[in-house]
Amino acid sequence: MNILAIDTSTPLASIAVAVNEQIVAESLLNTNRTLSARLVPEIERLLATAGLTIADIDLFASSIGPGSFTGVRGGVATIQGLALAVGKPCAAFSSLAILAMNFPLQATLVCPMLDARKSEAYAALYDCSAPLPSPCITDCVLPPAALLGQIAATTGEPVIFAGEGAVRYHDQIVERLGDRAIFAPFPLHAPRSANGILLALHAFRQGERMEPSQLLPVYLRASDAEINRENKKSGK
Repeated sequence: MNILAIDTSTPLASIAVAVNEQIVAESLLNTNRTLSARLVPEIERLLATAGLTIADIDLFASSIGPGSFTGVRGGVATIQGLALAVGKPCAAFSSLAILAMNFPLQATLVCPMLDARKSEAYAALYDCSAPLPSPCITDCVLPPAALLGQIAATTGEPVIFAGEGAVRYHDQIVERLGDRAIFAPFPLHAPRSANGILLALHAFRQGERMEPSQLLPVYLRASDAEINRENKKSGK
């Protein structure tokens, strides 16, 4: 099976291609403000590197969030369009789950964190001791203090923190958890679509494939535009 997976939940987009459970091409690129112009050309370049065309892909997969509203929306729309063009199914995965998968078969719990702005973080807490991560705290958006309170109530053991949110809120994490907080080295702060390939393949085998129209973003909170519309409706 040939699988194309992308993650655009952060400014560092990731693309991966797998053939018969082997990663044959992968790319990380900074798409801050340039996602729409760079994503499809980079996908085409990677496919050419792998000796494939869009028509050769059997399963199209994308992270559906949480993360950057513009990034997640753009990535989902791109995968939808490609899958529709060749009549192939899609699979979805969490951007936090693939970040947690940077720590496979790890006995220590992993907290992936992305910067949600507005003094909040997108985060979760995963048990990564098996090949696929299992959530102890499901994907959420919270102020760091509230998140750390949940983590402290869940476990008294050390926790690995990874992602741009972990970098931004480093001092708050240390203040609350002290030496129980373990921070990932910088190469492991980036979500990797190669991990999304594994999640997509698992979903496919579990019968969780979907039509392109069913691939929808999960934002966890309303966008500023939606909030402004609601405020106008309510006269605020």
